[in-house]
Parts: sequence; C-alpha cells; structure tokens
Amino acid sequence: MARIAGVNIPTNKRVDVALRYIHGIGPHFAKEICEKANVPPERRVNELADSDIITIREIIDRDYTVEGDLRRDVAMNVKRLMDLGCYRGLRHRRGLPVRGQRTHTNARTRKGPAKPIAGKKK
Repeated sequence: MARIAGVNIPTNKRVDVALRYIHGIGPHFAKEICEKANVPPERRVNELADSDIITIREIIDRDYTVEGDLRRDVAMNVKRLMDLGCYRGLRHRRGLPVRGQRTHTNARTRKGPAKPIAGKKK
C-alpha cells in the first residue's frame, strides 16, 4: 500500500482515482499531478515503481495544500469569520446554514434533529 501525504492510498485502483483519497485532491488536481509526474492516469497504483511514487509525493508536498494543513486553514478561516462577528461568522457560531438557504423548513443537516414544540401542530 502506497503512503502519500499521510494517507494509505488503495493499491488496486487507478492512480488518478487513488489520489482522490487524499483530502484536498479532486479529479482535476489528480489528473494534473499525473501529468506533472509523467505517469499515465490509467495505470494501477500497484504497477507504479517506487520512483514514481516518490515523484508524486514530492509534487504533492511542493505544490498542493492537503490533509492536515488544508483542514487547519479552513478551520482558521471559519474562526476568523466568527471572531469578526460578521453575518457568516454568526451563522457558523449558531450552527445554521451560512449561504442563504431557507431555515423555516429544511436545513435539518445544520440544525440537527427536529425538536418538538408543544401546541405547534394545528
């Protein structure tokens, strides 16, 4: 099993699909990494030589923000909004939808399970 950016990527999958197991790498970046490393994307991970894995690892470390660093950056951005006290920060703090969705109905993912209110149903 190849270990890249602290993640064990599956060995029996194609390289461009296996790279997506790393947080912060999607389809576009996976193809881009394969091109930079001169690795055909349809090749399987278990068919890669050690030198190919090392070059992929170096490219990801050098050019991309992934895993722990990316999670930390996102958390710091949310914390900054909350400290500013702007509208988006308040919505994050209260656990409500941030991007303008309706909350009268729906929004159950952010609000959690429905809390029954006595006398609500008529």
